[in-house]
Amino acid sequence: MAFKTDINQGEIKVFFDEPTSGNITFADMGITDEDLLFEGGLVRIVFDFENIGEHNYFKVPTINVSYTEEMGETHWQCDFNRTTILDKHDHHGRSTVVLLNRNKLADLEHHHTNSMILHAEFPKPVQIIADASQVHFFN
Repeated sequence: MAFKTDINQGEIKVFFDEPTSGNITFADMGITDEDLLFEGGLVRIVFDFENIGEHNYFKVPTINVSYTEEMGETHWQCDFNRTTILDKHDHHGRSTVVLLNRNKLADLEHHHTNSMILHAEFPKPVQIIADASQVHFFN
């Protein structure tokens, strides 16, 4: 697995160099628990697929985010190439599973730029757990 990760205030950006199959934890991508402390409760994680070449999406591309504290209602939005592909509220818990439609992803793909942005709005500061949070995008 080859990833490049840029961590800036308010945003984490992960560049995929190849279509990696199976579950990949945030820790596998080089993100630490310290990187995943969001004092304002606003989360923005960008997954950049620009350089991966030929690939096939998993039957249900999934993002699973686990956090340390019980949270109330959380707002989640996922955009792919500037188009909102998911907008939902999750009710109470310590994790959220975001299920994506692979056909929507394939239809919105471009030849060069392919960027997925996950936004989350928590009701209070949140600590996401790197080794318990994962993605599964590709076969």
